[in-house]
Amino acid sequence: MIRLILSVFLFCYINLVSAQSSDFIILKKNNKSIRTFFAGSNISFITTRGAFRDGKIIMIKNDSIFIQEFLVQKIPTTIGTYILDTAGSFRYAYNYNEIKMFAASGQKKFNVAGSGAALLGGGILLTLSSGVVYLADRKKFSPALMASSAALAVAGYFMSGTGTKGIVVGKKHYHLQYMSVSH
Repeated sequence: MIRLILSVFLFCYINLVSAQSSDFIILKKNNKSIRTFFAGSNISFITTRGAFRDGKIIMIKNDSIFIQEFLVQKIPTTIGTYILDTAGSFRYAYNYNEIKMFAASGQKKFNVAGSGAALLGGGILLTLSSGVVYLADRKKFSPALMASSAALAVAGYFMSGTGTKGIVVGKKHYHLQYMSVSH
């Protein structure tokens, strides 16, 4: 008897619960899905007019993305620490074709640009200090150290320019595809 009542209850509950499907957008590279954007997920991009948006997707409907962006401020406390306060929020609507570039995602792999900057700074410092040693005491000067430090500075210069700049839609075979699920 309990099973019968439970199964009737579940049947009625399942029929009452309905979910509305939402449209979504797929970022593809060479027809392979890289990332999917749907209502509730976060998105960070630059528009074709140059506006930077970073917020939560409220809804995707009729080729448009509706975003809510929060204005968060650090407020100092009386004990010398900071608290985060949401000062307000803004809502924006963009056509998905207005997305020019996605911001670079969080660095999960080796940071080539940061390492290049460290090599550049270290190489310049070693080259300058080798020059000072050459001027002060030529017996202790090492031409190999100066040449290798200069080479490291040059390598660091070229490495620092190869950082991830983000994904530009339309270049390197990246494109967006709008998927309508509504009837």
